[in-house]
Amino acid sequence: MRAPREPFRIKMVEPVRLTTRAEREEALARAGWNLFQVAARDVELDLLTDSGTGAMSQTQWAALMLGDESYAGSQSFERFRETVKDVLGFPFVVPAHQGRGAEGVFFGAVIDPGEIVPSNAHFDTTRAHIEIRGGVALDLPVPEALDPALDAPFKGNMDVERLVELLDGEDGDTVSIVMLTITNNAGGGQPVSLANIREVAAVTRERGKKLVLDIARFAENAWFVREREAGYGKTPLGEIVHEMMADADAVLMSAKKDAIANIGGFVAVGEDEEFFHRLQARGVVSEGFPTYGGLAGRDLEVIAVGLREVLEESYLRYRIQQVAYVGHLLVEAGASVVEPVGGHAVYVDAGATVPHIPAEQFPGWALACSLYLAGGVRGAEIGSVMAGRDPLTGENRHPPLELVRLAVPRRVYTSRQLEQAGDAMAATLADAESLGGFEMVEEAPVLRHFTAKLAPLDKRLTPA
Repeated sequence: MRAPREPFRIKMVEPVRLTTRAEREEALARAGWNLFQVAARDVELDLLTDSGTGAMSQTQWAALMLGDESYAGSQSFERFRETVKDVLGFPFVVPAHQGRGAEGVFFGAVIDPGEIVPSNAHFDTTRAHIEIRGGVALDLPVPEALDPALDAPFKGNMDVERLVELLDGEDGDTVSIVMLTITNNAGGGQPVSLANIREVAAVTRERGKKLVLDIARFAENAWFVREREAGYGKTPLGEIVHEMMADADAVLMSAKKDAIANIGGFVAVGEDEEFFHRLQARGVVSEGFPTYGGLAGRDLEVIAVGLREVLEESYLRYRIQQVAYVGHLLVEAGASVVEPVGGHAVYVDAGATVPHIPAEQFPGWALACSLYLAGGVRGAEIGSVMAGRDPLTGENRHPPLELVRLAVPRRVYTSRQLEQAGDAMAATLADAESLGGFEMVEEAPVLRHFTAKLAPLDKRLTPA
């Protein structure tokens, strides 16, 4: 497989500091064996996240100069609002400082203790916002999502039969909203079909519930719909986006993903003005005045530009192909990955790649640390560490899949640089049997993976 051709030229460069194995061992031990705590200067290829790490375009940089920093009635907010309406179809919007802020606004206004929130799969911050308010974050993925090797087109879909069972069962009254994350981040970056969105919407609407979409990666999902769903092969991406949004009552977005901005997020609402005003009131308390919502005017301008740029054909084609190229490199190196490769990241199936490490010893964490030690490549565990503890029993939760996510920042790395991920994987798997597990040393009660300290059970990893 050849690397894709970049549809842009590079105007500015940032130096990358090369590190030695000994330096990386010291950096990781100093960080409590937590890649989130490793300094960026000690990372050569940073695939920790695609959130806020993208490179802005010349048009976005120019838009910074148009920022209206008025406290109230900012022109930048007006341009931002019109873009959200034009691109996504929602007339009402509450800006927030990032996706997590949007979740705080939304769930703070709608979730009551004991309420169940079903989803195709909740990611870490979404689950945390629901659980800290006493709610229950329930994942209802389709069965295909649990088979990493299965090459199915829409493994991000929700299991509609299980949703119907929930809503029609004794717990149905505890549900007020149903969520879909597109693409499905926790489920391997897999897309959700338009047919599934419509079916979930119909089931939800018939039972008087609201449908809410997490659309952080809406453009990538639209691309996969056009490529994989019958009848959409020649449909403009903008039209597919409008169809994806048509049945939603509200959407949450981290603008740090498919708006290619370094900060920002929002909640957008359809025609339900009462619902919008409830969210807006919450936003004023936690984020700021309605026309800035925790953001500078210049940030609103950048988001407005990014929401349009992300739907450019040349960009999206390159984006999807580059991530697929990383997947090809990792498979070639001997790793098992979630098939087919998603839109923003390659998910390595750690359970299959290092099967001798049990879930109790955090195999995804072990593999991620090894990739860093082998080649300065930083990824993120999506497994038992990130899953945290059951809020009722206090026991570690072990998800069906133990994964390592290698998320590709937008427009940042050349394909040659990304080949370092394949090299690090090959070096790791050359002696995979020697790779040992980890034990938890220190952890926070919520979102523990960001700050936890762990220790290798294999003391040979510990620097002398």
